[in-house]
Amino acid sequence: MAPPGKHVLSCFIQYTPYKLRESDWDSEKENLGDTVQRTLEKFFPGFGDLVLQREVVTPLHIERTVGLSEGNIFAGEFFAPQMFFFRPAPGWSQYRTPIDGYYQCGSGTHPGGCVMGAPGKLAASQILKDRAKATARR
Repeated sequence: MAPPGKHVLSCFIQYTPYKLRESDWDSEKENLGDTVQRTLEKFFPGFGDLVLQREVVTPLHIERTVGLSEGNIFAGEFFAPQMFFFRPAPGWSQYRTPIDGYYQCGSGTHPGGCVMGAPGKLAASQILKDRAKATARR
């Protein structure tokens, strides 16, 4: 991604709102990048002089390019009604759905987005447990 002797730095700002009070992301995108760069400059003097190129990705950009609602990379908010056994929704935990034998997994299920592969492994484990129970009942 970077030419020889150069590096790539990625900064993730977790709590960036989808809607801004007095402006919009199309207008404020570069201001966010400037703020992040100034903040890094405080801790790493000269940092700004080293930046050759940057890309600022906002929640609106994520929604437009990837299709995630409100740019939420976690496929749903992490708040009490959608966490742990309530993820993705109450009654749908353990990767089961109301349709018998139909399971779901992905960033919208426990443990959520950015836990690569975990929802798939956990869903597969649940399917195997359910199949073992069904076989034992026969």
